[in-house]
Amino acid sequence: MPVSALDKLCIDTVRTLSMDAVQKANSGHPGTPMALAPLGYALFTRHMRHDPADPHWADRDRFVLSCGHASMLLYSCLYLSGYDLSLEDLKQFRQWESKTPGHPEYTHTPGVETTTGPLGQGVGNAVGMAVAEAHLAATFNREGHAILDHYTYFICSDGDLMEGVSHESASFAGHFKLGKLIGFWDDNRITIDGSTDLTFTDDTAMRFKAYGWQVLHIEDVNDLDAIDQVIADAKADTERPTLVVTRTHIGFGSPKQDTSAAHGEPLGAENIVATKKKLGWPKPEESFYVPDEALAHWRETATRGARSHKEWSAKHDAYGKAFPTEAKELLRRMAGDLPDGWEKVVPNFTAENGSVASRAASQTVLNALAGVVPELIGGSADLTPSNGTAVKTWKNFAPGAYDMRYVHFGIREHGMGSIMNGMALHGGVIPFGGTFLIFSDYLRPTLRLASIMKQRVIFIFTHDSIGLGEDGPTHQPVEQLAAIRAIPQITLIRPADATETAEAWKVALSNANGPTCLVLTRQKLGYIDRTKFASAEGVKQGGYVLADAEGGTPDVVLMSSGSEVALVMTAREKLAESGIRARVVSMASHELFARQSDAYKASVLPNDVPKVAIEAAATESWYRWVRDGVVLGIDRYGASAPYETVYAELGITVDKVVEAARGLVKKS
Repeated sequence: MPVSALDKLCIDTVRTLSMDAVQKANSGHPGTPMALAPLGYALFTRHMRHDPADPHWADRDRFVLSCGHASMLLYSCLYLSGYDLSLEDLKQFRQWESKTPGHPEYTHTPGVETTTGPLGQGVGNAVGMAVAEAHLAATFNREGHAILDHYTYFICSDGDLMEGVSHESASFAGHFKLGKLIGFWDDNRITIDGSTDLTFTDDTAMRFKAYGWQVLHIEDVNDLDAIDQVIADAKADTERPTLVVTRTHIGFGSPKQDTSAAHGEPLGAENIVATKKKLGWPKPEESFYVPDEALAHWRETATRGARSHKEWSAKHDAYGKAFPTEAKELLRRMAGDLPDGWEKVVPNFTAENGSVASRAASQTVLNALAGVVPELIGGSADLTPSNGTAVKTWKNFAPGAYDMRYVHFGIREHGMGSIMNGMALHGGVIPFGGTFLIFSDYLRPTLRLASIMKQRVIFIFTHDSIGLGEDGPTHQPVEQLAAIRAIPQITLIRPADATETAEAWKVALSNANGPTCLVLTRQKLGYIDRTKFASAEGVKQGGYVLADAEGGTPDVVLMSSGSEVALVMTAREKLAESGIRARVVSMASHELFARQSDAYKASVLPNDVPKVAIEAAATESWYRWVRDGVVLGIDRYGASAPYETVYAELGITVDKVVEAARGLVKKS
């Protein structure tokens, strides 16, 4: 059926706004929004259940624009639908502090569900949102009361599907039969360098079928009836996610259509006028013109959304009367509040049970928390026994058992991170995932995005150092600690013993403003007797005085994290034998310490006292705290041998600490 004149006007409004905004900014990507305008229009006005007046409605459909460079598609649809975004905001596209940055940013623009731009990440985020929806629906829905029942839609590009993270995430989604996940692949056959034939000749449809997806086709994205039909077909298949191969023409209607020139640069004023004339646009010479009848039709979306939201609220009220405990619990989880008294179950470690690897201590804490923090859900990238992520009382999240809480992510570290971010973004769950610290490199982009979006995601990184021993340099992390610490807004905690590990978990669960990385040992750690030394509650401040100098002001401060804290504690005793007073600072988290007041930091690390820091890793991150002193570390790769030998051969020893401290005290 031909598109009506009004539908065409509404679609072309998205195209012209996208062209004009990119032109005014003299920067951006006009071609993809122009191509995908019919799909954006159909999704926002006909199919997605959403309320522009309340972008946080719990049972809204989620929409992810994985190809975030096409942000003007999303901004145009949000503005036209009635979200808190104005035409003036569109005019400020890509400008300082505008609500329309170059790529969509979560919390920055109303209606944006996730920060996208790094290709492939949005696909993984969408999978994670579908996981959270499936889990919460299975947990809270009751017969006759489907209180959570929504879809996750995403649009992805050729580039998204080239990136490895999309392969990992798509494989996961197919295996777990996430039938309420519907994706559209923008098959425009153009990349920055030219035709996709240069690099991308996969049979993408067959690949997704092999992953366990339903694959449908739209031969022309301008066919609104075809879009309606594939969405109906997608929803009809409840046991498979759906990928819709959607044929589009980049830069549709412009002189640059179907060329890479339409991808990432303004079309030019003359080309824009020519395009508008070809489209039959009412005012081709005027920028940012929005026809009244188009805006009025688009804004009916807000009316429908408010009505759907009101209907859901009535359902929620009925649910609350029938199941008051469950309704209250769902509200708590979606608000991101933790259960009352949850900290009371965190175990205390003693001399009898505290001499364990921090990964083992972490598993003990996780098992204690599992029963009282029901929103905790997660697992491992196929390293469950090694990471200590197993929970004795949990069963596996699986088709038919979506209410279960242990997630086997498979050997998909990058996909795991992206999926966890999507789960957190959906709300109602606190995801965690484990792997070896060395493999944090595989998921580093997701650490960065979790930090940008300030998502409460818990990354469990075990086998944290050359303490890995015989597995050798390929598996011994050296530069990873410094690299993660360099990410703004992240919190990395490397606990020195079982008691600090318990405190680290408290910090991680309480941290609603960003991801937390728990960095844990493979090898056993000694027990630190807290009746003789400082309380591990100092972990909340990141760094604290674990053992102070005896008999007066310290001559030297010894600092470390994790397993090496034991070295500096022993070095303190040796230095005391020769009359040198040493303070030991456990620096479990550089980031938490940096957030403390200057007065607190000076009380722990006096400016006029020389300092020695030691860590079995690269030294860079320590120079922030040791400006005049010595940093002992490993600025090379490790080696294969028993870990005690590797430590000794690479100079991570008590004697090296003592030698450095004595040298500093003599100089001072």
